[in-house]
Amino acid sequence: METIKHTAIISGAEPFYFSGEKDAPGVLLIHGFTGTPKEMRWMGEYLHQNEGFSCIGPRLAGHATSLDDMMRSTHHDWMVSVEEAYYMLRDRTNTVYIAGLSMGAALALLFGSILPVKGIIAMASPYALPNDWRLKYTRLLSKIQPLMPKEHADPESGWFDKDAARDHLCYSHNPLRSIGELNLLLGRLREALPHIAVPTLLIYSKDDQALPLGSEYCMNEIFASIGTEQKEKILLSGSGHVLTRDAKRLEVFQTAAEFIKRNEG
Repeated sequence: METIKHTAIISGAEPFYFSGEKDAPGVLLIHGFTGTPKEMRWMGEYLHQNEGFSCIGPRLAGHATSLDDMMRSTHHDWMVSVEEAYYMLRDRTNTVYIAGLSMGAALALLFGSILPVKGIIAMASPYALPNDWRLKYTRLLSKIQPLMPKEHADPESGWFDKDAARDHLCYSHNPLRSIGELNLLLGRLREALPHIAVPTLLIYSKDDQALPLGSEYCMNEIFASIGTEQKEKILLSGSGHVLTRDAKRLEVFQTAAEFIKRNEG
């Protein structure tokens, strides 16, 4: 009999669930590409402890374990991870909001167009990847070069809170095949944006060095494409890409909480 090996989750990167007040909203918090649920934990703790919300932070398939797992996962697998968490939360709350960071924000926007949610909070969402002919052939090219070094090799590059940067958990490289899957996901995102019919909050930082095509371009393209008229955009300064852990995180958490309370009120 073949033994199935299970890759352990990286310590500190476990998914989380905080059970809130019975009639309070629930918030689904989605981490980013090559990241972990730890990126969203502080936000979940804030919304739970200060507002009484139920918060769930799933681990996207292939993440927070090993690069081999990441290379085997697809954007369909990441979507399944979000959908499973959504239904877990919906069983425990009357109202669901969906929030995400980076690729997690793209997933939040995508699912906000197709699932019954009360509102969307998208933080540092990409809109597209730079135009590159190799994106169509990542599965083939990944057999030659499976891993790509991250653009900023210094893990503290682009961060304002250096202690938070040193404590951050993510993969050291970008799997080339996964970049192709991200590109496919962003194509689905662009198709979905006009179908969003719920209140949507976009949060970006003008000091974000990691977002493909730049934060203001992504923010404005997404904002213009969203179908609903109930949409807001906020451009911060003094924070890097990981808005939920960098120096302006408290401002991000408070802004998200106020957005939810306004919609509930």
